[in-house]
Amino acid sequence: MIFITAKFRVKPEDADRWPDIVRDFTRATRSEPGCLWFDWARSVDDPNEYVLVEAFRDGEAAGAHVGSEHFREAQRTAPAHLTETPLIVNVTIPQDDWSLLGEMAVAGGNE
Repeated sequence: MIFITAKFRVKPEDADRWPDIVRDFTRATRSEPGCLWFDWARSVDDPNEYVLVEAFRDGEAAGAHVGSEHFREAQRTAPAHLTETPLIVNVTIPQDDWSLLGEMAVAGGNE
């Protein structure tokens, strides 16, 4: 799978509204057949920073995402709400879902 994590530094005046600003982009991406997940989280240390964790089945699915109209629309509209260019980590890994964090196993959990 293609595993991607990106950090978005959002303008303070837009930080509380960021989930609404990217709502259509998020919904459209999650509906792509090759999208495994597309999840936003707000930093507990910096209220103006959001982290996006996303995964796609393979390079073809990731390419379809980048080539989609909703991605192009996000390219046009999202930067107006940001203070800097987002940072990204993009890797291909040989799995297709989350693995259990065995070091913090929960008895009776999802073993």
